[in-house]
Amino acid sequence: MKFLISVFIFIYCFVFASTNANAQTKPTIQPKVEPQNNELNEVVIKRQASLIKYGANGNIDVNVANTLLATSSSVNEVLSRVPNVVVAEGQISVLGKGEAIIYLNGILINYERFAAIPVSQILKIEVISNPSSKYDAEGKAVINIITKRNIENGIMGTATQQVTVSEFAGTSTNTLLDFNYTKGKFSFITNYGLQLGKGRELLYTTRTRPNPDEFMRSQLTTDWKRQFNNYSNFGFGLQYAFSDKDYISLAYSGNIEDLGGVVESRNSIEDNTGTNFYATDIAKNDVLLNQFINLNYNVITDAKGSSLFIGTQYSNYNGTIHDFINENSLENEVNTEKYLKNNVANGINIIMAQVDYSKKNNKNTKLETGAKFSNATINSGTDFLIANPEDEVFELDSELSSDFSYKEKIGAAYFNYGNSWGEKFNFSVGARGEYTNYELFTNANGNRKFSKSYGNIFPNLLLNFDFSDDLKAHASYVSRITRPRYQALNPYVIYQDPFTTIEGNPNLLPEKIHAFEIGAMYKKFDFKMGYTYKTDPISAAALRGDTPNSYILRSLNLEKEHSYFASISRSFTSKWWTSTNTVSMNLTKAVDNAYAYVLGPVKPQIYLYSNNTFTIPDWFKIQLLAWYLGDKSYGLRSDNSRSTVTLGIERNFFKDALKLNFTANDIFHDFMVSGNYTVGQTEIYYHRTYTSNYFKLIATYSFGNSKKTNYKKSEVEQTENNRAR
Repeated sequence: MKFLISVFIFIYCFVFASTNANAQTKPTIQPKVEPQNNELNEVVIKRQASLIKYGANGNIDVNVANTLLATSSSVNEVLSRVPNVVVAEGQISVLGKGEAIIYLNGILINYERFAAIPVSQILKIEVISNPSSKYDAEGKAVINIITKRNIENGIMGTATQQVTVSEFAGTSTNTLLDFNYTKGKFSFITNYGLQLGKGRELLYTTRTRPNPDEFMRSQLTTDWKRQFNNYSNFGFGLQYAFSDKDYISLAYSGNIEDLGGVVESRNSIEDNTGTNFYATDIAKNDVLLNQFINLNYNVITDAKGSSLFIGTQYSNYNGTIHDFINENSLENEVNTEKYLKNNVANGINIIMAQVDYSKKNNKNTKLETGAKFSNATINSGTDFLIANPEDEVFELDSELSSDFSYKEKIGAAYFNYGNSWGEKFNFSVGARGEYTNYELFTNANGNRKFSKSYGNIFPNLLLNFDFSDDLKAHASYVSRITRPRYQALNPYVIYQDPFTTIEGNPNLLPEKIHAFEIGAMYKKFDFKMGYTYKTDPISAAALRGDTPNSYILRSLNLEKEHSYFASISRSFTSKWWTSTNTVSMNLTKAVDNAYAYVLGPVKPQIYLYSNNTFTIPDWFKIQLLAWYLGDKSYGLRSDNSRSTVTLGIERNFFKDALKLNFTANDIFHDFMVSGNYTVGQTEIYYHRTYTSNYFKLIATYSFGNSKKTNYKKSEVEQTENNRAR
């Protein structure tokens, strides 16, 4: 029923837009006439802004301000509502491309800064599916977040209060404050956000070995009942403009994640000897403090618009974990209990410097070049302590305890050249070279120390053809790399129950990608199709441990992956209705011969998306969003379908100073990540439920006497910060 509703909304909007858009091609023009005469003073075009703008090079611009997207609690939630963007399990991906990296106003940012961006300041989002060599080679696609700006003196600020009620998770609040001050050549900006309340995530997993000689069936339920003691983000920035062509800026930002609550794990294991039960309760006491300082200088070097950017960045991450674990088991009808403590301290320090130069010879020719150097140092220590309830004397468990250190240096340089031949053809060609050197040490499972150096060159090519005003086409080739996140390399233990742990893999290799795409825009239709080839793709699986019933969840490299996709989109805008609709198909085949995966079928995945805004003048807006992501089978594993239907209503008061919005998100609570795979002799099924079904009330008050924002925040590239997650 949920799927049929999502499909019906999409088909209705897509067909209606296609058959009726011609009737809306002419804007409604209302002349304003003075009572004393018949002179035409101005022309007012009454039309809503379209949610989506399609680019001839395959990119799309997504408007956020004054749409349903602006009611989101976080940037993560905003992106989950953007067409062709999939957000799940801590990863942001572009359909048909893979994991994306995030930029803010054209500058790469880390995940923590991304999470701290106030949604109220976002103007639009660019989804760049074919990034040039100017963009860091780390991501298969780029998502560039553009914030609102202005150039007038004065004060501007907003205060937003959100209240979210969820039957699944409970109640949470989110308070957001933004303040900007500009006078002459000086600008100041600051923001603060505080989230309090509850969150929840529920995972159900079964692991089955059907072989009679090794029969085992584990039914594991893990319930993360999170308590946000202090989830806050804060920052300020100073900028001084020497002239209208150059400025210097200094910015500090940070965020705190003080997480409490409990993780409840219940595991029933049946084997040839009988059935045993295990209950684990983990009292969480996790605190993470992230801080960032950047100093940047930007100058326009000539009248044609050439520019130079010089920036430095320091990032510091400090995290502590003090988890108390109470473990009860019923084995062979005997009850046992024990206590455990998991104490972890980790720190990450990253220093980076970057230079970018853009030279414009004329309006058709542009040369971009730049260089970057980064140095990252990661240290962590894990002490795992175990005690019996009788004496409560905790002793160190050397098998679960470990130390880890990682040092990495990356140097990079790039160029990108763009030109036009006539009025119907333009191109850009470029390459990015990166050299990596790292040293890794860990004493988990015995002392291991190794170092490695490697270099890569990543070429790219983009061709654009303008056949007519109604028909434009493009073709592209892009090569990229995805390095493992630092914590994925760290083999320290995240404890779930006596038979389930999550551990890093210091042997992970970078993933390399080659992506091809062709596309066309015909009138208001946008078509795309492409192919992506990956070597050493990074995946994850539950692998058997050292004991018969134990399993370790670990990141790993597969052998290779082939992916094909095709997409068609259509948007239209009328006086009272805007609608954006997309249908895509993705076919993926993964190949591996190292981990004894059992091969399965390869089937295409269907994606449907429809976003609609209905405006009743002088009253309110009604916004309806629905998307559906179908079943996916790609040889080694299968993912089940999921969908979302969201409804919102919004109205402004007091000359738009106060805005109220009520949203019902994921009405049918059908955003659940589930699937299955077989590795070795074990069949694994998983089903993960998130806090996506909720009701939210948002009140935003804007104050001040400035209409535009002057602060031009530029940050140095931070690929290494993204990997700090």
